[in-house]
Amino acid sequence: MTKPRALRSGDRIGVVAPASPFDRAAFDRGVAELRRLGFEPAFDESIFERRDYLAGTAEARAARFLAAWRDPSVAGVMAVRGGFGSAHLLPLLDPSELRRTPKVFIGCSDLTVLHTYLAQQCDLVTFHGPMVVTLAHGEAGYDRPSLVDQLTAARPFGHLASGALEVLRDGEARGPLFGGTLSLLAASLGTPFAFDPPPGCVLLLDEVGERPYRIDRLLTQLGQAGVLARAAGVVCACFPDCDEPDGSLAARDAVTRRLAEVKGPVVWGLPTGHTAEAPMCTIPLGVDVTVGTDGGAARVVVEEAAVA
Repeated sequence: MTKPRALRSGDRIGVVAPASPFDRAAFDRGVAELRRLGFEPAFDESIFERRDYLAGTAEARAARFLAAWRDPSVAGVMAVRGGFGSAHLLPLLDPSELRRTPKVFIGCSDLTVLHTYLAQQCDLVTFHGPMVVTLAHGEAGYDRPSLVDQLTAARPFGHLASGALEVLRDGEARGPLFGGTLSLLAASLGTPFAFDPPPGCVLLLDEVGERPYRIDRLLTQLGQAGVLARAAGVVCACFPDCDEPDGSLAARDAVTRRLAEVKGPVVWGLPTGHTAEAPMCTIPLGVDVTVGTDGGAARVVVEEAAVA
């Protein structure tokens, strides 16, 4: 996997909107927070375009993404928000062009499809983490050390939010981390951009607002597609709003059943992507992590630098 150059104070970050439109006030607070972190947001007024539930046409959204990627003065690219629509961009991108100028890419949720594309088509390490609307909440919304340290320091980050994790199955595994929002991973199957992680990987699974039977259906699809059998271990995020409203069944129950075929450890509750109350942590995709459990305690350790 190719690692992007480490960011430096003062670097320009291209702000893009590949998916849904967004609230302008939240956008303004988010770019102000990006400046407070020492970076310079770069965007033009076309980012505020709206077309129904999208931030403009697919062509316009792809053009903004590519303009940021092609700009030699831009060191990284951050999405404003997720929502829906990132998959529309995939046929409009050229992997050979993106590979020539590797850059930091940060986002989550609907941006899962771009993470998968950049990993599989471009062999590029990316970052599952906050977006501009996340930064709008200040450090109550995102974990500053895991974001800034991993983007700016060419060394392994180490332990991530271990105290928040719950053990669903014991074990120890090390491998490259791939994944993202479960519904997006499942939706990619059968397309030219299907999620296709290597054997021995660690899977990251995130979701929001899907009831347990839907979680079961999505995991069943990944299992029948052969994806789960390749996993050495699984790291689950917080899955907010995924339990039955009456409390009769929790999402973790469906996850525990459907991940029975995974031979390694399964841990629950990493606050990344769709988080509950804890600030969102940033975790790199495409680098080695260790997932382990010791006496009922779980840990996720980033073993490899994510930037060069």
